[in-house]
Amino acid sequence: MIELAAALALSAPALALVTFEKSELTIENDAGKHRFAIEVARTSDQLQQGLMFRQKMAPDAGMLFLYDPPQPVAMWMMNTLIPLDMLFIGADGRIINIRERAVPGSTATIESAGPARAVLELNGGTAARLKLKPGDRVRHKEIAD
Repeated sequence: MIELAAALALSAPALALVTFEKSELTIENDAGKHRFAIEVARTSDQLQQGLMFRQKMAPDAGMLFLYDPPQPVAMWMMNTLIPLDMLFIGADGRIINIRERAVPGSTATIESAGPARAVLELNGGTAARLKLKPGDRVRHKEIAD
């Protein structure tokens, strides 16, 4: 966590922004199937940068943070400019817990309720709008089917 804090403390001009692979993801719940065009963060640099410094994100977009092996995950919103919903996803592809409308710029820690294979960040309010909840299934080629 100390390395992450040091990396995120860098200012936007000093940070060389990394690029991300693009992919697709579907969340299945009682309300239907919800498709998202996502970016995938898997390297250390990508995991540290995430959605920092973004001014906006399309309504059907998101970022998937991958962890191998599954582990307890802690996120924060430092240098993040838009409110986000964070969906913590277990190795079985099911949502463990959700943090809705995380506050931009906050350094408060947001933790998974158990070992997470991934975290999906969506625009703030998306989880409520789509009635997402723990137990809903997330389908992506790098998460268990």
